[in-house]
Amino acid sequence: MSVSLSAHEQLSGVLAIDGGNSKTDVAVVALDGTVLGSARGEGFRPYSDGSEQAIEKLAPTVAAAATQAGLTLGAVLATRVSACMANVDLPVEERRFRAAITARGWGASVAVTNDTFGLLRAGTDGPRGIAVVCGAGINCVGLLPDGRTARFPALGKLTGDWGGGSSISSEAMWHAARAEDGRGEPTALSASIAAHFGMSGANAVAEAIHLGRLPEQRLHELVAVLFATAEAGDPTALHLIDRQADEITRLAVVALRRLDLLGEPVPIVLGGGVIAARHPLLIDNLLTRLAEAAPHAEPRIVVAPPVLGAALLGLDHLAAGRAAERRLRAHYPTATTEPEAAC
Repeated sequence: MSVSLSAHEQLSGVLAIDGGNSKTDVAVVALDGTVLGSARGEGFRPYSDGSEQAIEKLAPTVAAAATQAGLTLGAVLATRVSACMANVDLPVEERRFRAAITARGWGASVAVTNDTFGLLRAGTDGPRGIAVVCGAGINCVGLLPDGRTARFPALGKLTGDWGGGSSISSEAMWHAARAEDGRGEPTALSASIAAHFGMSGANAVAEAIHLGRLPEQRLHELVAVLFATAEAGDPTALHLIDRQADEITRLAVVALRRLDLLGEPVPIVLGGGVIAARHPLLIDNLLTRLAEAAPHAEPRIVVAPPVLGAALLGLDHLAAGRAAERRLRAHYPTATTEPEAAC
């Protein structure tokens, strides 16, 4: 049921935006933490769509959430727009997209930050901790109450990044293709990939993608294939999962070191699709590595919708208080974080 708001009430809340690689979630949240409207749209991909078109594609999703909340389109929708966006990795990009969203007139004030900061807020009670997201890509941030941050450029291979669904899928294809033509070691990944796509092998899959017969975005399906192949004991698949656990650990430890937190209890918030799937081969490996490298850290996995973090950051700015935060978290059944310990 829509909620009709007066012009004054319309300005008292948050328009939260989580722009992910594969989807965008928008929520309209009242100052007391009540979710008044929500909507989901396509992914936020300025690297392929261009900056202006990426922002343009947000508009229908914002409109759908606002309409559900009973807000008047064309007017200012909220006191604060809080946008946590994938592919917005550098401060200069945050400023650029903040200006673009401000020009839309959706909020009286606008904040844009990388989506990893949203994950961090979703998994903590305040601005202190480390977050590592491992979804389509990988990124890490750290934050202290005094505003100091630890960040990475997160521009892919150019800046030394490895991991996330895109990297894992590409690596699985690389090893499988080389195994088939004799350049690499044998691996069951070749047969697993062939069976998944109903083709003769990984090279046949690559050819189908090259010729446009198979959408390239379907390669993300190979994350599940990789884990299934690893569970069956394939050494190459197991190596890739081990490498992913190592990379997540390296990011977290470097961020802890930069903020002088290695010797203190501090939350390490873990999220993103690859982590949230909670495959034991990855999670057990990762928690063991973290326990050895950062014994005081407190790892926890967050599986709440990332828009929760964006909304919490917006409520923080408006000094909405703990009651509003509790009400907002209660709206999302998976909003609680789960402390983990290595076995």
